[in-house]
Amino acid sequence: MTQHETKSDGKSAADNGLQTEFVERWRDAAYNCYSSGHKFCREVCPVMQVTRDEAHTPTSFHANIVAMEKGHLSVEDVARDYVHCTQCGACELRCPNTLFTGDFYRFRTRTVEVVRAMRALAVDSGVEQEGWKRWVELTDSYRSEPVMGDVEVSQDHVADWAQGLDIPIGGDTLLFCDCEGAFFRTSTPRAAAKILKAAGVEFGLMREQWCCGGPAAEMGYVEKARSFAEHNIADWRSVGANRIIVFDPHDYISFTEDYPRYFGDDFDFEIVLMVELVAELVRDGKLKLTQPINRTVTYHDACRLNKRKGIHEAPREILRAIPGLTFKDVDHVTQWSYCSGAGAGLGIERPDLTAEISRRRIERAAELEVDALVSACVWSERPLSEQGGKRAEPIEVLDLLELVGQSAGLDDEEVGS
Repeated sequence: MTQHETKSDGKSAADNGLQTEFVERWRDAAYNCYSSGHKFCREVCPVMQVTRDEAHTPTSFHANIVAMEKGHLSVEDVARDYVHCTQCGACELRCPNTLFTGDFYRFRTRTVEVVRAMRALAVDSGVEQEGWKRWVELTDSYRSEPVMGDVEVSQDHVADWAQGLDIPIGGDTLLFCDCEGAFFRTSTPRAAAKILKAAGVEFGLMREQWCCGGPAAEMGYVEKARSFAEHNIADWRSVGANRIIVFDPHDYISFTEDYPRYFGDDFDFEIVLMVELVAELVRDGKLKLTQPINRTVTYHDACRLNKRKGIHEAPREILRAIPGLTFKDVDHVTQWSYCSGAGAGLGIERPDLTAEISRRRIERAAELEVDALVSACVWSERPLSEQGGKRAEPIEVLDLLELVGQSAGLDDEEVGS
């Protein structure tokens, strides 16, 4: 559909008032884009590193809004461009406007919100990406994302990963297991649960866990995302929960940013990130890491922890506490330009880009002469593992919690064996 074509109701997306409202809300952020000649935001963008297409840059994402205000473009013209973003937040960190203060700085550092808002405008205007549309429809049907794994995606199997662990339903503290962990990488939530039990942390599970809704929101399906959130909160309240532990950075972003936005002061739950909790448990001597792991590894900073939430010390503290481990670090600032390409639905609409972004990340790890790349994000581990396994000298991708479980003597099988 071009800007001159119309939808089936006879109105273009630009005529239904949504585009006007969108431009009024985001025009100041657009006009405050620095558009640096040094291309700071472009070169740190994982998508731009691959495509070299100016339409995929943060600068273009803002410039489009200016063009829409002037009547040169409509959402139909640009919606596809906004697919090309993992919402990693690197561009915000590298924006030259960080040299300034006040509104000028604040406006420019909202690129992730601009992308999400444009995607939502597109969905509300009937300009949908077929892959995302199908993904969200299946998520709505299954109540979990349609990840491909050994376990059938359904409510009947959402807690299969916990079999044999004797975890109760409900309680003051709940462990929330993301969809990828529940149905594909089930070893990660099992490691999380064993760690909590070993450290004496009492916790339970939900009665009926649904997807956190974060992926749907990132793809532009905000109302659908909110419906998942409403269900989950109702479930938490029904079992008397006040504290939610999450091991997935995407859940953490949803629960600390999206849910408070949806529900305001009514959202009164404490959200605890598993990686930070584990670091605290090790530090306080409540979790003993005594079993050596003789591997040479580096760490992959999950974008939503490092770039979006500023969490980079805890995983490194954990890795340095594991006996036998040779840890070759890359500082968290350098990793602003690193990404797995798995976020914000990019792998659904552009799996080729996700694969290439992951391949480049694996090659950066290979330069350090390691045999494994450690991640604290289950969603990054699948594409990274696929690319690591294709090398002549494979690089294994390990989950941080699984390493901790092995070092704490909680796993019968050696991690990575």
